[in-house]
Amino acid sequence: MQKKFPLNSASVSPRALVILLVCAAACLIVRGALPAFLRSDAPANPSQRTLTFAERVAYQRAIEDVYWRYRSWPKGRSDAKPALDTVMSQAQLERKVTDYLRKSQALEDYWQWLVIAEQLQAEMDRMAKHTKQPEVLRELFDALGNDPFVIAECLARPTLAEHLLTNWYAYDQRIHGDLRQRAQAELLANPSVEQMKQLSGTYSEIELVKGDGITRNRRAEHTVKLNREWDETVQRLAATFNHFGIRLVDGRGGSPSRPLALAEDYQTLPVGKLGPLQEDETRFYATAILSKAADHLKLATVSWPKEPLESWLARAANQMPQANATTNARYTLPAAPEGGCVDDTWAATAIEPGPRDYHTAVWTGNEMIVWGGEHDNVALNSGGRYNPATDVWTAITTTNAPTGRQFHTAVWTGTEMIV
Repeated sequence: MQKKFPLNSASVSPRALVILLVCAAACLIVRGALPAFLRSDAPANPSQRTLTFAERVAYQRAIEDVYWRYRSWPKGRSDAKPALDTVMSQAQLERKVTDYLRKSQALEDYWQWLVIAEQLQAEMDRMAKHTKQPEVLRELFDALGNDPFVIAECLARPTLAEHLLTNWYAYDQRIHGDLRQRAQAELLANPSVEQMKQLSGTYSEIELVKGDGITRNRRAEHTVKLNREWDETVQRLAATFNHFGIRLVDGRGGSPSRPLALAEDYQTLPVGKLGPLQEDETRFYATAILSKAADHLKLATVSWPKEPLESWLARAANQMPQANATTNARYTLPAAPEGGCVDDTWAATAIEPGPRDYHTAVWTGNEMIVWGGEHDNVALNSGGRYNPATDVWTAITTTNAPTGRQFHTAVWTGTEMIV
């Protein structure tokens, strides 16, 4: 009968334990069962994964296929809805992938911001929580194999990179500082309203008339009748001139402790004064009030447009973005989306188009496209696309866009928005 001896510190010496471990390893080598952590050919991290550029393009096509199935095809069209391959080429798919890889690289190179796994996981979780089309998001997850790594890299990364880059680019003075200085210098050298047309910026005029409803006087190209928007415009103008310390016509002004009433706001608006240089996402601008009467304002604005992100990115990204992405991150597939659209509700998001009036919007079947309109008395040629499945806004390029306009019309053809 064999005796069994317990392996404990009291019965086995340290030297004996080493001998036992070496013998056990030798037996496992003979059997081909050596644990991975003892094998020299074992990967440093078993969870490490890589996505090539070609794989990203294939996954991008799977995403576009889901979107195309939901894309509206106007009933008035005589032709049938074509296959995806006839409307989106391989080159277009590759450009989409190249675009988000370049944006990720620009974040790292220019803003020293590396998109990390925790941020991608948070973006996936946000999509699942805030989706307005849970059935579409579930199909997107299915198309990507319900693989959280692929979803993070091919669905979350593009939206997160777009969001971060759009926000940081818009107000980065390393990029737009020279334009600001030039515009400021021109305003200082030409401070009067009469000199506005001599500035290098784009000059425009608009007449605002208080009235019922929002209508446009077709006989006067730049006359707009306002109701509720009249109050907002007056308050915005009064805040602009007061905030920057311009002396008002009667010496009065509002303060945080005593805000002006609307009637007082209107009275304090200075006529013939060129306002300070202001900035929004797409331009630097200055406004002047040319004339003021009862329920009537005539405004002039000069604008210096900023360089579009797309053209800056094309210059900044001189080399092809990294095709491979290797990570040892462990992602978790978000819980099945349970969100949905609630009528008559709207929650602002970080990168939606800037505030505007008199724009157009069309529904494509999976996106709402908003374009044009007016803000601070200037017609806009910008816009954005809203994807309710992922609850994400994407900016529309202004490169080769039509001139800014308002009170226009737009239609969806099945593949294009025509203004």
